[in-house]
Amino acid sequence: MRLATTANEAYTASLAVSELLGCKQCGGGRGQDEELGIRIPRPLGHGPSRFIPEKEILQVGSEDAQMHTLFADSFAALGRLDNITLVMVFHPQYLESFLKTQHYLLQMDGPLPLHYRHYIGIMAAARHQCSYLVNLHVNDFLHVGGDPKWLNGLENAPQKLQNLGELNKVLAHRPWLITKEHIEGLLKAEEHSWSLAELVHAVVLLTHYHSLASFTFGCGISPEIHCDGGHTFRPPSVSNYCICDITNGNHSVDEMQVNSAGNVSVSDSFFEVEALMEKMRQLQECRDEEEASQEEMASRFEIEKRESMFVFSSDDEEVTPARDVSRHFEDTSYGYKDFSRHGMHVPTFRVQDYCWEDHGYSLVNRLYPDVGQLIDEKFHIAYNLTYNTMAMHKDVDTSMLRRAIWNYIHCMFGIRYDDYDYGEINQLLDRSFKVYIKTVVCTPEKVTKRMYDSFWRQFKHSEKVHVNLLLIEARMQAELLYALRAITRYMT
Repeated sequence: MRLATTANEAYTASLAVSELLGCKQCGGGRGQDEELGIRIPRPLGHGPSRFIPEKEILQVGSEDAQMHTLFADSFAALGRLDNITLVMVFHPQYLESFLKTQHYLLQMDGPLPLHYRHYIGIMAAARHQCSYLVNLHVNDFLHVGGDPKWLNGLENAPQKLQNLGELNKVLAHRPWLITKEHIEGLLKAEEHSWSLAELVHAVVLLTHYHSLASFTFGCGISPEIHCDGGHTFRPPSVSNYCICDITNGNHSVDEMQVNSAGNVSVSDSFFEVEALMEKMRQLQECRDEEEASQEEMASRFEIEKRESMFVFSSDDEEVTPARDVSRHFEDTSYGYKDFSRHGMHVPTFRVQDYCWEDHGYSLVNRLYPDVGQLIDEKFHIAYNLTYNTMAMHKDVDTSMLRRAIWNYIHCMFGIRYDDYDYGEINQLLDRSFKVYIKTVVCTPEKVTKRMYDSFWRQFKHSEKVHVNLLLIEARMQAELLYALRAITRYMT
């Protein structure tokens, strides 16, 4: 198939560019290029992810038939095989659903014109300073005929898109503050007003790219070689390593230090897995023996909600957005704040009163046909995905752990499930894991490799990528619930 071959060639070329450069150790030459004054870029990073060793990520050309089809479909839809796809392919079932949904949102018939869709993607990604996604959609925006002047700053875009800035801001950082007044302001803006169908399309795009920014930072996605930050023209300053080693993913001495003061032994991390397995067994036994009262369940939710406010990272410092990203949104000082800080009290969002399955799904599907179905499928795949493994253990029921992760994220957003015992969260999620979860979901631009490495140390990278799929889908659903509830209140 020529299309797939083109995809393979494009990616292989970006990875193998170092072969053109040569070095003293491998015998390659650069003399002719130097004489011509040609500056050939080489990959700056070590494969698709800064957090996951390149050798552990599926290489193009070694995939099975299903993954080959996914790569070809991704290349056909996007005109590229990006690093997000190459990391998500750890979980082909999810990737297929993700690509199908994203393709529909960006390219199939819908209320919004194509250039608006990509510009909204830029606005959403910029709120989290995700230059990786911003760069991708700047190119796509121009490719579909978008006006380059809009890229000089949000103030150069049409007033209709500028008006979306407030909803983008609140939805990204404090979605519990969204009210029907936000919706009314967009729908009744005279000549710049949005239709309900357009607004639902915009909301889905905003939530999709806010959550995708979380995945990008949470998995340490590296820029492609043709993007800013994805290449270098100078040999890295690392001793005892061939340049070809560096560009092929071998790490520098500093990155490969072992048994340093901060490291935990293999036996300690093995014990963590065994302890987690034992906690799951004990909790299941407690469930079977007795069930907490509704009052006790409500109390445990409030306790967990309050405790989530005090989960923060030692790296929790302000990240100043670069000009090329910050120009795509207003109010750069506005960011995540816990909903109970500064004396603010936000009423609990009870899922029994407004949930995705009974309310949000039908509203989206009615105003933007088929999208509700696609999103619903993606939610279910991420939530139910399991290989019945935990690190080195097989035949494990992981449903309790997956539900704890999902419900913890919704708890941070003030969303409560009446039938869930929130006491389980503290049993199953340790502090380092909670720090990672909260950072990825609320302030993804602050995620570090240290955070990624510090939780589930004995687990496979594919399992950590699975965690990120749970995080981004739970986040997207939480944002959608607040936005769609506000739209419903406006409509009624």
